[in-house]
Amino acid sequence: MKTISSFVVAGALALAGAAASAQAWPSKPVRIVVPFPPGGIVDTVARQLQPGLQQALGQVVLIDNKAGAGGSVGAAEVARAPNDGHTLLMVFDSYVTYPLVYPKVGENILRSLAPVTQIVSNPLVLVVSPKVQAADLKSLVALARSQPDKLNYATTGAGSSNHLTAEYFKSVSGTRITHVPYRGGGPAQQDLLGGQVDMMFLSAVLAQPHVKGGKLRALAQTGATRSAAYADVPTVAESGYPGFQVESWVGMLAPTGTPAPVITRLQAEIAKIVAAPAFRARLEEQGLKGIASTPEQFAQTLSSERQRWTRLVADRNLPLE
Repeated sequence: MKTISSFVVAGALALAGAAASAQAWPSKPVRIVVPFPPGGIVDTVARQLQPGLQQALGQVVLIDNKAGAGGSVGAAEVARAPNDGHTLLMVFDSYVTYPLVYPKVGENILRSLAPVTQIVSNPLVLVVSPKVQAADLKSLVALARSQPDKLNYATTGAGSSNHLTAEYFKSVSGTRITHVPYRGGGPAQQDLLGGQVDMMFLSAVLAQPHVKGGKLRALAQTGATRSAAYADVPTVAESGYPGFQVESWVGMLAPTGTPAPVITRLQAEIAKIVAAPAFRARLEEQGLKGIASTPEQFAQTLSSERQRWTRLVADRNLPLE
């Protein structure tokens, strides 16, 4: 009986400690690490979330860009951070392919970070420089087939969603287009806009102002259905490739071992922000869809995405380093 009582007391103390930590959190500024340069989709979503999260938590929320090695530099820093909820990580699709691109550090990063929530999803949009003589996807494929390896496409790095989506498209369209990797979305967009590269599968929110301004031409979008923000742009599936579907996403992670009540509150506050009519309308205008999934749902998404892209990398024998 004494042993059982001791376990009961220990359990009660543990629960009390967790509750106390959740009530005390955050006790200082919260730092959100964006493992890419400013200007990309992850940075954009983080900065849109920042004001609402700052108000909800009653603490300063700092956005800290730590670019390098396809996002693994910033991710590794958060993985080593104290698991007290004051250092968080924003990621997108490339997170699930870290172990494929950087096998020496990728698996350690995955084990050292825990899902909080998937914040948004959005289609990628295949955009081309005005110099590319293609008015639609069909004509682009014809051009690429007539000039193997001459056309090129920009990405945010090897193993990123831009890269893997382009390779997926190359596999179904029978084209050979040269990969030009960059260290982040900002630099890739600059060269795309400058005409140094021909095309890119770009996040819908980042492509929108350039398409509206006539600086880029949108040929197709990768969602299952057309986004309201791109109502006049057909999907890849509509353009002759049935079943083609890719959704980009942005989510938040915390160091493994962060108290469950802290993660629960953090997800709940983000869900409230995303559900607010004004915020949701702003997302939709940019081609984004608010998700704010639970940690368990986000974990399932990460698992299925990793399996999908791992198969593609193996089937295509892609060089990722």
